[in-house]
Amino acid sequence: MRLVIARCSVDYAGRLTAHLPMAPRLILIKADGSVSVHADDRAFKPLNWMSPPCSLREEEGVWTVTHSKTGEKLILTIEEITHDSSHELGVDPGLRKDGVEAHLQALLAEHIETLGDGWTLVRREYPTAIGPVDILCRDQPGGTVAVEIKRRAGIDAVEQLTRYLELLNRNPLLSPVGGILAAQTIAPQARTLAEDRGIRCVVLDYDALRGIERKDTLF
Repeated sequence: MRLVIARCSVDYAGRLTAHLPMAPRLILIKADGSVSVHADDRAFKPLNWMSPPCSLREEEGVWTVTHSKTGEKLILTIEEITHDSSHELGVDPGLRKDGVEAHLQALLAEHIETLGDGWTLVRREYPTAIGPVDILCRDQPGGTVAVEIKRRAGIDAVEQLTRYLELLNRNPLLSPVGGILAAQTIAPQARTLAEDRGIRCVVLDYDALRGIERKDTLF
């Protein structure tokens, strides 16, 4: 991972356009090729970013990040660099799901027809170079579908599933691969982003998957 602190302005050119005026910012360049620009006033969400696959071209005073598929660009105009360092983090073991998410995965795999009649399970924890996909399955016509499971799904879950889909769709034996974001609750912003990217959203009823009849009244 490369960490750069620089005074820069940022312009995004693509389906949407956005501009960030000149200011000190943190630029993260990760091993997967992604580039994100951060400020010091928020916990984790970047001000702007480019997801892989993309390429970075560094020229004097201007860095251009280009998405390999869409051609969208993230253009950083650099006025001054105050820090530039690279660090080898190695292979991350990945996030371990808590008990509820792990159980949701097991239950949905057991009852994969919850997603549709005639659906079949390929396998749980399907391995990829960037981590395992929760569930890989096939729909009734035989198309491949990757399922990401969360208790509460936010935008980060959509981004995670998007990365899996980009990787899986490079495999001619699986492509085309569709995506499903399955969770007990899905944030409105996450649903909007998922639907914009062609990802289906499914709200899971934990009790129904466990075969427990819900009783919402005392009597």
